[in-house]
Amino acid sequence: MSYSDNNQYGMKVSYGKQETNSACKPGKSTCVDVQSTTLVDAANFPVDLSPITSGVVAKIPVVLAELTVQVNLDSINELPEPAIEIKNIKKHLKITQCLLLQNTNMLFVKGFVRKNIEYATLGCSNAKGICGDIRHCTIDVPFKFTTPVEYNGIAPAPVRNRTESEFEYFRQSDLFGPEFADKDKLLSGDFSEFNQTTTEYFNELPFCELISSRIVEFDEYLNPTKLCKGGAPFEERVFKRFEEKMVVYITLKVLQKRQVAVGAVAGSTCSGDYE
Repeated sequence: MSYSDNNQYGMKVSYGKQETNSACKPGKSTCVDVQSTTLVDAANFPVDLSPITSGVVAKIPVVLAELTVQVNLDSINELPEPAIEIKNIKKHLKITQCLLLQNTNMLFVKGFVRKNIEYATLGCSNAKGICGDIRHCTIDVPFKFTTPVEYNGIAPAPVRNRTESEFEYFRQSDLFGPEFADKDKLLSGDFSEFNQTTTEYFNELPFCELISSRIVEFDEYLNPTKLCKGGAPFEERVFKRFEEKMVVYITLKVLQKRQVAVGAVAGSTCSGDYE
């Protein structure tokens, strides 16, 4: 359907089919609604503390070691389409495993670097410039390593092993045969039964906290090619793959829950115990 009209200069102007949506009216947002209310501040008052001042034994995480590890990574990354430039790369370090092997000082670590890559694509070009879109691609660069730990805090608690031990009861039984007298008895353990004591100790497993990370990287485009169609500024190239070298510095804290004696507080003004 179309209609025509005369503009202010007397020229006839034709219009094509007009589509309207009754749900979306100009000047009115149908996407979001925000209602805000300013609240009056609520009053509060301090409450007397009642800590334990006579000393206590607490089970809390204690620091076994804190260390900074250097991890060197080299990855080849491929974009889903040709790009002319990488605009930005945001990086976040993720740790999926941090395990201290008991009875050793070896720490096993796994994780990845999550990277959100923003890059410019080729839309159109000529000898004077290039136009395109800004797109993004999120990738994970995995890593894993082992590193020895120097306990600059306190050594972990010794592992208590599971034990199994057998025991038996005394048994006296009669003996029969030409070589035994009537008063002879067999004195021995009772082989008709099986008795055992099993003891299990549930040790506290050391764990890690991620304190900080620092990533130094160098990215280089692989096999950049010239633009063939439409012309482009002489220095422009397109690429899909790039190599990234990263040096990652990871600071970790290794901890273990231990029983710690907390001494009495001398001259404390607080009294009473926690309920």
